[in-house]
Parts: sequence; structure tokens; C-alpha cells
Amino acid sequence: MEYRPLGNSGLSLSVLTFGAWAIGPWAQYPTPTESAIAALRKAHELGFTSIDTAPNYSLGFSEEVVARVLEDQPRDRFQLLTKCGVVWEGTRGVLRYKDIKHKDQLFDIYHYSGKESIIRQCEDSLRRLRTDYIDLYSIHYPDLTTPIGESMEAFIRLKEQGKIRAAGLCNHTLEDMAKAEEVATVVSHKTRYSMLNRRIERDLVPYCLEKQKGILAYSVLQRGILNGGDVPKFVWKDDNPWEAALYEEANRARIRAFLDKLTPIASGYGVSIPQLVIRWTIDRPGITVALLGATSPEQIEHDTKALEISLGEEDVKTIDGLLEELSQQLEV
Repeated sequence: MEYRPLGNSGLSLSVLTFGAWAIGPWAQYPTPTESAIAALRKAHELGFTSIDTAPNYSLGFSEEVVARVLEDQPRDRFQLLTKCGVVWEGTRGVLRYKDIKHKDQLFDIYHYSGKESIIRQCEDSLRRLRTDYIDLYSIHYPDLTTPIGESMEAFIRLKEQGKIRAAGLCNHTLEDMAKAEEVATVVSHKTRYSMLNRRIERDLVPYCLEKQKGILAYSVLQRGILNGGDVPKFVWKDDNPWEAALYEEANRARIRAFLDKLTPIASGYGVSIPQLVIRWTIDRPGITVALLGATSPEQIEHDTKALEISLGEEDVKTIDGLLEELSQQLEV
């Protein structure tokens, strides 16, 4: 495993970070509990020290499973990354999903990051994770009803109390990040990034490089599209239209042709296409870690082999050229 500093936070994360969003019944591809536990344990064996979870991943269940797996491990040997800002109690904030079924009950899900709410959410996460502190605590999504400066006041208090070590943002704009920084230090941004989605290279990456902020990349295999096989359409309600467009047959054909061109490069290193994609991703400027949402020990072992190769300069240039060609062909 490789480890990298998270900006200037003083934290060091495993370059492959375990993404625990699929743990439990409430996910696009839910993972049976025992399989999730086995995957987490295999990740630990392979050197993963960083685990990314959130309260809204199966409404607290993901955090509880993470706690079960880590309960016998020294606390300073791993980093817990969790979030706030998605709530299912009360009606304050921005309604995201209505009547979501979970354990035979219906819930309305809101984006809400009020100061006192964040403090309560943190206490709930600490209880579920069975820990005294959270290494990286981030606002999961923007809350258009609460000034982000007010939200950051909660982070200041939580850090003073020793309940969090660092503050971050997820899925926000660069403008949000700059406004948050006027009140408190933000050490990282968790965002979608893949060979098919490089939009952050225009502004967020240069900003984070200049300001020494970490970037946690997720959806690095573009929801399975970059695995090379056919995957079912997977689009969130508030996704950008271009993400849905990637599933259109004409675009899928172009992506398959692109992956065919990557095959000899991957074969030259003795790895699969997904392993090549993961290695390329974590080598990109500004990217601190890649989140991998493995659902089995076999998958986590497969993905980790990406670390066994080092891409040559000429191969990187070839890949970048193929990506430029693909970007001109996609109808998005």
C-alpha cells in the first residue's frame, strides 16, 4: 500500500481508501453484511488504513458495520472519514428524496447543515463508530438553506472539543470551498473523478494544488462503465445529464472501443483494465486518494493489484491522447 499526506492536515491516508457506501440494504447495489465485513477485513490485511463512510449509507448501518470490523484494532492505526449534512429526522433543509423505504419504514431525506444539527450528527456518528474522534469530517452535500460559514462554525467547535481532527467538503463548488475557508480550514474535497469525468481539472485541481488541499476521488470506474463489461444504468436523481448520456448505446460503443485500445497497454503491465484505470487515476496531479467501493474480498484484492505497477511516461501520453480522442467523440 502507498500512503499520502492529506494536504497540510497532518493526516496520512492510504492511497486506496475503502468506500463503505454500499454496506447494508440501502444502496444501488446492496452488499450482504457478511460479505461487506469480509471485504473490509481483506482491505485491512492489504494495508488499507482509511475508511470512508457516512450516516446516510443505509441510515447509520454502514458506520455500525465499520465499527464492528475495527473494534479490536488500535485506534491510531486507521483513519475514519465520515460526513454530515444528510438527515432523515425533521423537515429542515432541502428535500432530496421522499418516501425512501428502509427496514419497512418510509423516510424523507434532507440536506441540512445547520450548526447545532451538525454537532448532533457528529455525536451520533461517534456513537455508531464507537470512537472518541473522527479523523476527517466533511459536509456531504450543499445545503442551500444554511450559509456555509454557519456550518463551519460547528466544525470549529467540534475540533476544539477533540471530536474531529480535520474538516472537509464533498460535492461542493469551488466557490463554496472558498467561502468555507473564510471561517475555518478545509483540508480536502471529496468529488467524482474518472477518465470519463475530468471536469475538476479545470478549477478544483489547480486550486487544491495551490492551497495544499487533498482531493478524494470517487466513482473512479464511472459506476462500472470503465470495468469493460455491460453494466445496468445507474443514475441518481440529481446527476448531470451527461452522466445519463454515457449509458446511451452510441456512447457505450465508443467507450468500449476506447477500452479495447487500452487492452494492449494493460496487458503489457500484466493487469486488467480496471487496475490500469485505478493506477492512472491515483497518478493524476492533485488526486490524493481513490475511493474503492469493493463488495467482496476478491474484488478488493483485485483492485489493490493496481499498486503493483508504475505507468511509463509514454504510456501515460498514449492514454491521454486516447482520452482526448474519446472526449471529442462522446455525445454528452
